Amino acid sequence: MLGQMMDRPLLLPQIMEHAARNYRDQEIVSLTPEGAIHRYTYVDALKRIKQLSNVLTRMGIKKGDRVATIAWNTHRHFEIYYATAAIGAVCHTINPLLGPEQVAYVANHAEDKAMFFDTTFAPLVAPIADYIPSIETYVAMTDDAHLPEFSKPGLAAYETLMAAESQEFEFPEFDERTACGLCYTSGTTGNPKGVLFSHRSNYLHALTANQSNVMGTGEDGVLLAVVPMFHVNAWGVPYSIPMSGGKLVFPGPRLDGEGLYNIIEQEQCTASLGVPTIWLGLINYMKENNKKFSSLQYSCVGGSAMSEYILRTFQEDYGVEMYQGWGMTEMSPLGTVNRRSRNFDQLSEDEQIAVQLKQGRAVSGVDMRIVGADGAVLPNDGMSSGHLQVRGPWIISEYYKYDGETLTADGWFDTGDVATIDEDGYMHITDRAKDVIKSGGEWVSSIDIENAALSHPGVARAGVIGVYHEKWQERPLLVVVREPGTEATEAEIIDFLKGRLAKIALPNAVEFIDEMPLGATGKILKTKLREMFKDYRLSA
Repeated sequence: MLGQMMDRPLLLPQIMEHAARNYRDQEIVSLTPEGAIHRYTYVDALKRIKQLSNVLTRMGIKKGDRVATIAWNTHRHFEIYYATAAIGAVCHTINPLLGPEQVAYVANHAEDKAMFFDTTFAPLVAPIADYIPSIETYVAMTDDAHLPEFSKPGLAAYETLMAAESQEFEFPEFDERTACGLCYTSGTTGNPKGVLFSHRSNYLHALTANQSNVMGTGEDGVLLAVVPMFHVNAWGVPYSIPMSGGKLVFPGPRLDGEGLYNIIEQEQCTASLGVPTIWLGLINYMKENNKKFSSLQYSCVGGSAMSEYILRTFQEDYGVEMYQGWGMTEMSPLGTVNRRSRNFDQLSEDEQIAVQLKQGRAVSGVDMRIVGADGAVLPNDGMSSGHLQVRGPWIISEYYKYDGETLTADGWFDTGDVATIDEDGYMHITDRAKDVIKSGGEWVSSIDIENAALSHPGVARAGVIGVYHEKWQERPLLVVVREPGTEATEAEIIDFLKGRLAKIALPNAVEFIDEMPLGATGKILKTKLREMFKDYRLSA
């Protein structure tokens, strides 16, 4: 027997129609690449989304066509998210940190038909334009007064195109499984692979994100979206915040500590989302200038593990609750969140920190399991460590235009992470499967060492790799970028780690470098570190 409910498709433009009807005076605020602050309401945003839908239609963009963006977090990028979805097209957000060759690769692989870019990225786009034959139209996301020089003829200004179109547009209905977004993985071990999102997956993802124990802000919340819109739908906030009626703040290109602090205070932001690197920069600015927050209540850290230093500094020095979120491009990205549980206050301070440094519990809609090398499912006892696998309605079923296998034989996605899950459901990533260090038959977590090292005031960045050891086969090497103005030594850092790590996890050596190799999403490129230290040898 089937239920007798209306079968209405879950389509993303419905979110903006809902926001404009019910939160009509709520603001979206952007710091634009031109330097000005732009603010408008949800009603205004819906009108411009309809204008842009007309622009795209006039450009010849049809259902299923891919429209590329290389852009910061701004109101214009927000409009493209919705307008492409409104006509059944696909918004292909390209990470500019991929570099020219990989940007051209993903644009060609996606067969993008148009590209919208912020003026900041004109020097990246112009040299590769001749190598992407599928793109018929380039649009600079600005007005005529700020139009950049561009080698390819016919460059259009976003605002000029918008001014010529009507604000009347009837959103069509179609299958909720229609594709709406495309994002490529960073490709640290080969060419990037595409993940194709649907209206349904993004809508369900937004509903879950809005739960109060996940990332929900409500109508009174003011969220600063630092996490980039060019990566995994900005963790879904362009959909979840309008859905719940919150105020949305976009920092544009100002991701430095001073820029973030100023916009947090100016707009009285209550919540924020971003990667650890961003929060380290903010901490440094605030300490150097003796600043405090007047409105910020909590912040979610994702992209890579949160260090104890970031956690304690924000909570103890600035009164801001920090919590981790974990996920992947292949997961839209939300998988787990670590908000305070109902028994949290009964724990000691150190016990609380230990819990907070875990990646958290699976959100509703995501199933998780850990599997041993033999394929057997392992118990959730907090001790058994294995490959982390996931499944759910916003988790990839297959990569875009990819011939290889994506899922396990029984339909799970292997994340490539090694993790434990305890009896309360808390998942803790101990390493990437390819990065784990095996020393004398025992597994050593590079992540635990890195996080402990980052608590040292003289360590700005830390990366750990396994290097050859004549007795133990492999031992941890800690590679450090010093905090500017400090002179931390190897002996000092190892002594600092002795009280924070098990003996087997203590690195045998510390090497200092000037700059840490980073991938397109800000993660340390362990492949580059291994290449740099490929001849490194440790004696007994």
